[in-house]
Amino acid sequence: MGAGQLEQLTMPKWGLSMTHGTVVEWLIDEGAPVAVGSEVVEVETDKILSAVESPVAGVLRRHVAKPGEKVAVAGLIGVIGDAEASAGQVDDFIAQFETRVATEASPVEDAVTQTVEVAGQTLRYLKRGQGGEPIVLIHGFGGDLNNWLFNHEPLAADRTVYALDLPGHGGSGKGVADGSIDALGDAVAGFLEAVELDRAHLVGHSLGGAVALALALKHPDHARSVTLIASAGLGTEINREYIDGFIAASRRNQLKPILQMLFADPESVTRQMIEDILRLKRIDGAQQALQAVARGCFADGRQTSIYRDRLDEIAAPKLVLWGARDKIIPPTHADGLPDSVQVELFADHAHMLPMEAAAAVNRLIGQFVQ
Repeated sequence: MGAGQLEQLTMPKWGLSMTHGTVVEWLIDEGAPVAVGSEVVEVETDKILSAVESPVAGVLRRHVAKPGEKVAVAGLIGVIGDAEASAGQVDDFIAQFETRVATEASPVEDAVTQTVEVAGQTLRYLKRGQGGEPIVLIHGFGGDLNNWLFNHEPLAADRTVYALDLPGHGGSGKGVADGSIDALGDAVAGFLEAVELDRAHLVGHSLGGAVALALALKHPDHARSVTLIASAGLGTEINREYIDGFIAASRRNQLKPILQMLFADPESVTRQMIEDILRLKRIDGAQQALQAVARGCFADGRQTSIYRDRLDEIAAPKLVLWGARDKIIPPTHADGLPDSVQVELFADHAHMLPMEAAAAVNRLIGQFVQ
């Protein structure tokens, strides 16, 4: 960063419905150095409690928003800059930002989800960005496209990125055939064909990782690369208590401790997150679909489709990301993979890496797909 240069730290937009966030706590003092990716301030939305990371290296010059203050998306929450910039220059920078926002602000149209028919069933998806080599994001068991709320927009800065709801999940149809990984992989292959994607970078989280592997093995021409995040399909063990508990939970006090297993910090689970998942589980056919997928993929509490010994059959580049504190799928499943697989381990994070370590995950995926 050049002498006297200042950069804005703004409220991010996490998810389609986010309009504002509340500053909970500053994690770095004014005057302290920050690196790219440093967690600077903790923010709470109606969806999740998470940290905002610094986009640049420098010194945290000003806490603009105070703890407890509600700030609109893209509003100024802090200033990062060179230590040589005077306090007056920081004041001027803040005033200029506020003036520019007031004079240039215009309504921004939110992206909206779409649907497509695949094998007689509706699949919901969200498309962001344009151009470049496309990415397809595949969520895990019990999730939906909102699991990528910290990743979708950043990854779409220079390419088209699709996130879809797997069959039986979210806003997609509830037919899951035999509930197997192969059936889910065939559905994603049908989705690619329906939206006219010949090839894409496949990014799968948890169950979605196994789906990406099945797709890449059965339809190799569809896969430009494969990124697996805390992936199923690389070993037999899985937390049966989580799977059974997720399916059985019908009330908030039942679901909360189950969801807390996903995160290194249990406080990441907000009331709204719980309510959103309960709402999805109450859709007609959703409970039966989850049960069918659990039978097809995790019979007797163990993973039934293992692709570990077939990784070298996938010619496309492969990246594996894992949190060392994962309580759902053992991070040891990332050990001893073929040399053709790039592996990155996150010491302080758990199963929900796309949310817990979003900036680092986004950087690694962005670099990898280049």
